[in-house]
Amino acid sequence: MAKEEMKVVKGVDLKRYMGRWYEIASFPSRFQPKDGENSRATYTLNEDGTVHVLNETWSGGKRGYIEGTAYKADPKSDEAKLKVRFYVPPFLPIIPVVGDYWVLFLDDDYQYALIGQPSRKCLWILEVRLLIKLIEIKTNA
Repeated sequence: MAKEEMKVVKGVDLKRYMGRWYEIASFPSRFQPKDGENSRATYTLNEDGTVHVLNETWSGGKRGYIEGTAYKADPKSDEAKLKVRFYVPPFLPIIPVVGDYWVLFLDDDYQYALIGQPSRKCLWILEVRLLIKLIEIKTNA
């Protein structure tokens, strides 16, 4: 049985999407440590229309990170299908690794996003206001 093609968001306003996003949940992946916590991604719009990507996570009390550049997979399409080029290892950026970054859901206020890949092996739920939510939970407890 053929898999139905994944639907992606259309017409994402990249300027509104920029900023820090916190990972709420994800499928385990080889890209992130199993004991990673407080994972987040920071997106900054570059002058050329590409996006600087900084992914961070903490594992064993130490910060791990990787930086890259995201760009539209098809510049003529309004679909939120991006490619992200990371350089591995980060301290010696000579080997590019390119992955898919598809926005599968984005709420109208740009507060929550569901990110996936066409392989269906990776999935992330991101939120802009994680720290505020945690403070609200502790305050109301």
